[in-house]
Amino acid sequence: MSAAHPEVPRRRPVTGDPDAARPVLEAPDVSRALTRIAHEILERNRGAADIVLLGIPTRGVYLAQRIAAKVAEVEGREIPVGSLDVTMYRDDLRTRPIRALEETDVPNDGIDGRVVVLVDDVLFSGRTIRAALDALNGLGRPAAVQLAVLVDRGHRELPIRADYVGKNIPTSLREAVHVLLAEHDGRDGVLLGPADVEDPR
Repeated sequence: MSAAHPEVPRRRPVTGDPDAARPVLEAPDVSRALTRIAHEILERNRGAADIVLLGIPTRGVYLAQRIAAKVAEVEGREIPVGSLDVTMYRDDLRTRPIRALEETDVPNDGIDGRVVVLVDDVLFSGRTIRAALDALNGLGRPAAVQLAVLVDRGHRELPIRADYVGKNIPTSLREAVHVLLAEHDGRDGVLLGPADVEDPR
């Protein structure tokens, strides 16, 4: 191979290669984590009367819907669930490929005076959540904003901390966390693998 045409290493796919990624949460673990988060939300807020769940697309929306269903099982009442697209509020738009806009869907009663629980799959640098807080400014004035994540992998770049965490998973920057959800991926689980593998989502 000449210097003018260096060989480009192929990225190993996560699926089918046991050395590329390993499961750290299976489907029952995900379910238990979401059940615990639902109970913690209710305990901290003394019920569900003022709660609105806003999931950050894509998987955060599915997680928010599942948490809402678990809250309904306990409280016997439905709580508002919506989605919050943060694309245009990100601080890396100039350094990353163009992103497709996702849906922002705010419940009919809005968020004014409510406790908004943002829901995401993985908390990493904190920049996505900073963007979500900026996006909320144009939607109303909540009484409080809380954060629930399925996985906290560390490596924060901003002073942001989750109120509810399904699982803390220590990682290196050479690793990637892949959350799989049945609604989007056909199965539930969390995989940890090399950062240069293809994302199975």
